[in-house]
Amino acid sequence: MLKIADKEFSSRLLLGTGKYPSFDIQKQAVAVSEAEILTFAVRRMDIFEASQPNFLEQLDLTRYTLLPNTAGASTAEEAVHIARLAKASGLCDMVKVEIIGCSRSLLPDPVETLRASEMLLEEGFIVLPYTSDDVVLARKLCELGVHAIMPGAAPIGSGRGILNPLNLSFIIEQSNVPVIIDAGVGSPKDAAFAMELGADGVLLNTAVSEAANPVMMAEAMKLAIEAGRLGYKAGRMPVRDYGVASSPTEGLVTT
Repeated sequence: MLKIADKEFSSRLLLGTGKYPSFDIQKQAVAVSEAEILTFAVRRMDIFEASQPNFLEQLDLTRYTLLPNTAGASTAEEAVHIARLAKASGLCDMVKVEIIGCSRSLLPDPVETLRASEMLLEEGFIVLPYTSDDVVLARKLCELGVHAIMPGAAPIGSGRGILNPLNLSFIIEQSNVPVIIDAGVGSPKDAAFAMELGADGVLLNTAVSEAANPVMMAEAMKLAIEAGRLGYKAGRMPVRDYGVASSPTEGLVTT
């Protein structure tokens, strides 16, 4: 089970809900993914206006935990304000802290992320900060008491896969909370690789929503994450420089 604070989940796939071709395709992709946590940008949807199209209306919300994120924030104060709006709407007290520090690369701002996380923890939120693969920042966030760390594999929406597996492995090794790889995943092999590194989960959006067949890709990601987790727990064979015979070399039949 994936445990975040006092919440437990069977699925280790967290799914974003933006940029799907239609609400119907989005609904099918969510269903086939078997994800239990759905994330969305509070600032990019009007959660208080009943007349506006809303994907939440298409879903049985008793089956999902909603993870509002603070996308669009550029300061800690803006992120905290967005989180308060989400909580006031009754959606969830769990929040993904996302504060972009570079408009070109869309990499997160480490200083503002640390500040916002501390402020939200003081207000009793379940805090999941989105960060780069900064090992020291991840450690400082853990020391603050966040409930999960969400380092990016690559820049948001780039689909470049895991660019720095070494740093991610350091973050996983030192963390005392779940590590959920977030951003940059492009294909099932990336998701499987993240899990083989020892990650506790993967959050993705664009890899599914911009796939030629989002529903099929959602299922592929589910299976990849399951396979990667099983592979990690099983323990892979050693990597060797030279070939080793796969059959016995003793007691061979003589000719």
